[in-house]
Amino acid sequence: MFTGIIEEIGTIERMNATGDAIVMAISAKRVLEDVQLGDSIAVNGVCLTVTSFDDRRFTVDIMPETVKATALKTLKPGSKVNLERAMAANGRFGGHFVSGHVDGVGRIIRQWPKANAVYYEIEVPASLRAYMMEKGSVAVDGTSLTIFGLSERTFTVSLIPHTRAATILGEKRPGDLVNIECDMIGKYVAAFLAAKAAPPARGLTVDFLEQHGYK
Repeated sequence: MFTGIIEEIGTIERMNATGDAIVMAISAKRVLEDVQLGDSIAVNGVCLTVTSFDDRRFTVDIMPETVKATALKTLKPGSKVNLERAMAANGRFGGHFVSGHVDGVGRIIRQWPKANAVYYEIEVPASLRAYMMEKGSVAVDGTSLTIFGLSERTFTVSLIPHTRAATILGEKRPGDLVNIECDMIGKYVAAFLAAKAAPPARGLTVDFLEQHGYK
């Protein structure tokens, strides 16, 4: 579990592709302070497992499904990435519930300044847009943000100077792809309501047995 509060910006040192999978080495500092093998670190919002590390870098394996479903495949050596360690149970919760399980990829289509902020309009598939609401939460490349505007296929977020400086989003431009994770609570509520609205499953049930004399 993560919060969407980025701890530092790392740099990809190498990417080795093996078939549809990727082994990625990332240089970092802060997230290595207490790292252990098997720890989870969110890389641009994607929960990945540390497979090796030293005092300057850590390595992760990216499986084919993750390569296919996220924007990690667009990265290359030298690319900057947002990094966040899994949330500690005794830590302060500053963002929102972020699982690190990316729902899909969005594309920045427009950005413009407004006072001390910069607004980003991001296009997403209709399947993701359905889970969004104004003033709701969304994770963009692992960064916890608030939705300020919605259209049929886009949502708009606003970045303050600190967020632009402390994350890779400040370097993003129209046309760039970003990982999107919709609000976890909203997804659970939608799934629950869909299940409640679905017709009852057929087959052998306790009610069926009782109705036919089995008690």
